[in-house]
Amino acid sequence: MSEPNNNPQRISLTTSDGQALVGLHYQASQPVGVIIVASATGVPQGFYRKFALEAVARHYDVVTFDYRGIGESAPQSLRGYDMNYRDWGRYDLSAAIEYAVQTNLPRFLVGHSYGGHALGLAQNHGELSAAYTFGTGAGWHGWMPKSEQVRVLLLWHIIAPIIVGLKGYLGWSILGMGEDLPKGVYTQWKRWCGFPHYFFDDPDTPEMKAQFSQVRVPITAANAMDDKWAMPASRDAFMPFYSAAALRSVDIAPANAGLDSIGHMGYFRSAASSLWQDTFEFFERHTPTQ
Repeated sequence: MSEPNNNPQRISLTTSDGQALVGLHYQASQPVGVIIVASATGVPQGFYRKFALEAVARHYDVVTFDYRGIGESAPQSLRGYDMNYRDWGRYDLSAAIEYAVQTNLPRFLVGHSYGGHALGLAQNHGELSAAYTFGTGAGWHGWMPKSEQVRVLLLWHIIAPIIVGLKGYLGWSILGMGEDLPKGVYTQWKRWCGFPHYFFDDPDTPEMKAQFSQVRVPITAANAMDDKWAMPASRDAFMPFYSAAALRSVDIAPANAGLDSIGHMGYFRSAASSLWQDTFEFFERHTPTQ
């Protein structure tokens, strides 16, 4: 493998609705493709740096970015900041894909949690050759272990409403769970997590099933068996709505990867780098021939 470029290029992405986002372009020598990383909710792009460097070493360019309202794409204050949770997919990820198109390389998506939802929301998902998701699920507490159900219901119905009432946004960082979230993200996320099949069950978003059925790129959906927020059952309640895509599901036992645990955030930590081998092999199998 070549030595990875540890100094990615800072880029500016402009969405079709006029939002400016901050991203990073990690550049490989003799790249065979470009991987766009779609982050989990409230997770800044820097969290994916180790994965990006490994991908660069394997001759992939990588594009990461912060969704609007998150990380370096956040306003000075989230109080009063108005946005729709779907904007991260339909506008922000779409802008990142559009940027990747300009590289003239085969394009792939790695989605973490919400990033696997964003694929179906993006307006230009047809520009991708394949997608690999980690920890994407339906979000409903009923798919979680009993102990986590209690914790999550306490969060949604007591703790989070108090924080949002005081701050005007979800102070996620207070809870040590990631970046602070705009109020619009909180209200829609909480609503959709109340349905077993997430927004596919929401009578206010009846268009979602048809929209996701338009995605035709091959997808691998990998979920750790100890991922309390997105266990395999949760994945299986969400991912089949990519009904026209060739979907491959992978259940990850931490011990088989030489790990004590993975959880919802462990997929992209250095210790879990063995999990990424399947990602690169999957993309290799779906790299378009010249």
